[in-house]
Amino acid sequence: MPVLLSDGSKLIKGISFDSWRGIGSPLQAVRLFNMREVDELVFLDIRATLEGRSPDFALIDELADSCFVPFAVGGGVRSVEDARGLLRAGADKIVINSVAVENPSLIKDLVQQFGSQCVVVSIDVRNGNKVTIHSGKKETELDVVAFAKKVEELGAGEILLTSVERDGTMQGYDLDLIRKVAEAVKIPVIASGGAGNYDHFAQAIEKGAAAVAAGSMYHFSAQTPLKAKEYLKGKGVAVRL
Repeated sequence: MPVLLSDGSKLIKGISFDSWRGIGSPLQAVRLFNMREVDELVFLDIRATLEGRSPDFALIDELADSCFVPFAVGGGVRSVEDARGLLRAGADKIVINSVAVENPSLIKDLVQQFGSQCVVVSIDVRNGNKVTIHSGKKETELDVVAFAKKVEELGAGEILLTSVERDGTMQGYDLDLIRKVAEAVKIPVIASGGAGNYDHFAQAIEKGAAAVAAGSMYHFSAQTPLKAKEYLKGKGVAVRL
């Protein structure tokens, strides 16, 4: 599944969550990937929470009109009402990240309102095992396995697991990270951060990932989601073609 990152106005891509640069229009990307037979599309406004903005419901409504696959949306979600607004705008799933760490009860509230299948928790991991949260000038580190288990306990339906150091490098996923989180929980783990070729997908699935996500690989190479699925089918992985 392609992951589209936005700063609120345009698509952006970086390396290891740094050196961000603009790469185009969200609407054009959604239309393109919709034609490329992707299984699902993830759209994350990575600046919304940091800048204190609410989700851009009008933009999501516009994007959803051109998206005919499951559409997972995150960024700026702080409440059940924010999530409800995104679902009304056309999102199929809600992705929450830092707020899930700072306010885990929101996971439970969202699950009670919309069901586990609707709630995806995005976990960004540094150094292979630490989830970092910032509260004012204070920084707290949580063990990723313990946090993943807590997320599952609260009812989240999926985990989007990203290695910060690998993100944007196209050098491959952090396979040990994927393995230990996938072994610790029963809910699907989506591998993210580092994919550069089709074999990286196969490696992540072998380590326990239920799905694989990529950004740079699709933006900066000629590789396509359809060819990825054909490659995985040849490796014996069950895919939709």
